[in-house]
Amino acid sequence: MSEAHFLPDVTVLSVGEGDSRRDIAMRLRAATIDGAPLALVWLSGYSSDMEGTKAVEMDAYAAENGLAAIRFDYSGHGRSGGAFTDGTISRWLEEALAVVRHAAPERVVLVGSSMGGWIALRLLQELGKAAGDAQVAGMVLIAPAPDFTAELIEPNLGDAEKASLAERGFFEEHSEYSPEPNIFTRALIEDGRANRVLQGIIETGCPVHILQGMQDADVPYAHALKLVEHLPAADVVLTLIRDGDHRLSRPQDIERLLGAIAEVVNAGTPGVAN
Repeated sequence: MSEAHFLPDVTVLSVGEGDSRRDIAMRLRAATIDGAPLALVWLSGYSSDMEGTKAVEMDAYAAENGLAAIRFDYSGHGRSGGAFTDGTISRWLEEALAVVRHAAPERVVLVGSSMGGWIALRLLQELGKAAGDAQVAGMVLIAPAPDFTAELIEPNLGDAEKASLAERGFFEEHSEYSPEPNIFTRALIEDGRANRVLQGIIETGCPVHILQGMQDADVPYAHALKLVEHLPAADVVLTLIRDGDHRLSRPQDIERLLGAIAEVVNAGTPGVAN
């Protein structure tokens, strides 16, 4: 099955005003079956984009099952404009909200990977505030990293990182996935505090399936357990994968991901997908 067969054309949406205006690249797939007003929304991780393995497999699943699919690149990522170092959770959330509102599906299943899991939870909260916005019918979270700036970065900052943040406004660390280092800015960390979700009960109103590798060196599986404590709904499933890493992109991991998406889609729209 050709990957190209499943890649809709890239379109661009302008988000923000004045100096904060940036062009966001999107791939929007229309539903092909009647009575399926449900779209899968891909939310990438930090420094990742909409062309990754999991994102493309989600899109292929949507195509095979006649569902709509929404993918996009945050500003500073992939094909989108804007500087990566200008990125914050609030900024990327604004872009996610703008893309979903532009596509205007009636209902969505949010599929978020790593930081995308945090964006998904915040997007759920924002979509629930305005009449006419898409209803969240379910969530699939892969190695979710909600509040990672406050929970996983700040407590582990050393003297060198603190000095770099104070003097340069950012610090760098080695990346296991790219020859370029990861960059974390003071603005990202400060903005992260204003977007924390692990502060109380998270009312989702929909089924949630979390996939988490137990060999994840970036987001420990204890973080997924903590997230579950904040999700009171009975329809929350946590799948721990004993030999799974952070990416969860192996064939067996993709199979689990597509199975989780199918379960959540069927729960949200019975009879639409297998």
